[in-house]
Amino acid sequence: MDYISTRGKVGNIGFIDAFMMGLGNDGGLLVPNEIPVISTETLQQWEQLSYQELVMAIFSYYTNGEIPEEDLKQMVEASYSTFRHDEVTPVRKLYEGTYLLELFHGPTFAFKDIALQFMGQLYSYVATKYNKKIHILGATSGDTGASAIEGVRGKEGIKICILHPHGKVSKVQELQMTTVQDDNVLNLSVDGNFDDCQRMIKELFADLDFKSANQLAAINSINFVRIMAQTVYYFYAYFRVKQETSVERVNFSVPTGNFGDIFAGYLAKRMGLPINKLILATNENNILERFVQEGVYMPGEFCSTYSPSMDIQVASNFERYLYYVLNEDAAQVRKLMEHFKTEGEIVLPPELLSKVQADFSAHGVMGQECLDTISDYKTKADYLLDPHTACGVAAVEKCAGTGEVTVSLATAHPAKFDEAIRLCGIEQQFPEQIAILFNKQQRQKRIDAELSVVADELVKFYNS
Repeated sequence: MDYISTRGKVGNIGFIDAFMMGLGNDGGLLVPNEIPVISTETLQQWEQLSYQELVMAIFSYYTNGEIPEEDLKQMVEASYSTFRHDEVTPVRKLYEGTYLLELFHGPTFAFKDIALQFMGQLYSYVATKYNKKIHILGATSGDTGASAIEGVRGKEGIKICILHPHGKVSKVQELQMTTVQDDNVLNLSVDGNFDDCQRMIKELFADLDFKSANQLAAINSINFVRIMAQTVYYFYAYFRVKQETSVERVNFSVPTGNFGDIFAGYLAKRMGLPINKLILATNENNILERFVQEGVYMPGEFCSTYSPSMDIQVASNFERYLYYVLNEDAAQVRKLMEHFKTEGEIVLPPELLSKVQADFSAHGVMGQECLDTISDYKTKADYLLDPHTACGVAAVEKCAGTGEVTVSLATAHPAKFDEAIRLCGIEQQFPEQIAILFNKQQRQKRIDAELSVVADELVKFYNS
């Protein structure tokens, strides 16, 4: 398998080169030149695999044998040894017909750990094996930053800089990033929103001279390895639910702002996993809901919400999905993305909208509905949902059909979003790893949302 760009001007590169390139050098996103299709017989063989064994099985289709099996196994084992649950991503029944896939048992209590613990190991492997200096640059709406930093802090040959929107992440998310004292970590607190941070990241990666001179590497979901790693837990959850219910097809409800997590589910479905329906759950920043329902992709007014990790208007992984909706026509993708850049919208014709609606349903969860869902499930199921997970559960109620079985992704531990939990009149006890953050010294630099300012800070940091 080789990797190509959604815009058609990067092609036939290997797995490690694709990992290191991150964003395609033509401004597009990298995808496999062919999605592997897993046979029914192989799926049956995978049902009894542990999470780590399943990672190895799925990765084998994407890594092209570029990493010796024993080396890959060591990275996988090291990645998931940091998780607090033996199953890594356990599945639990919430109520009849609805299950939660708990993705928050990693070191930073968020689903991003599942991919980023592995990516940290892989970056370290590449740095050591190829004697490379790696300078990771990323933007976060809250969880990616902490997970990425945790994955590479203190690692030889690697520096990481994370941009986050000042005052627009939860306090715990901020503390998880900014209390890390390792010298290879820089946090830039940007006076803007996440879309500003993400836009500047993409512009810096698109400046090929700057990217090469500063040896930039991507940690955001523009990097296909993020998507590849997240695909695994869809398979794992399906097998667990099938064993309990004997159902052949399931829905997945996915809280998403950047379209990465739900695109991983789409990829799993294209690989042959028997997914019935992908339910896209979002919040007031509901550009993706409108896209699914009307075929219009157009950013609206940015809103700060109780689910800040989804406070995103421009979803970076949207282009990957658009590529497949357009039957892998890179020239058409390039044309539409240029139109979006100049006109600020993409409108699909009815025949393509019908394809989208065959893949997804969607529900935008407003603030009070989010809080009500948290309160309701604490009362009737004695389960405390974080606000993002609550959006996913609320979307199940709106979009799942009678008699269907749905797995809703629990994307973060509620302790990360105590601001919303307290508004529900609920007091929670923080895990020790989070409670101790409030007594640690913070280290971050506040800057304007200006590309030149970010570039200057990066050059100083990477050359220090």
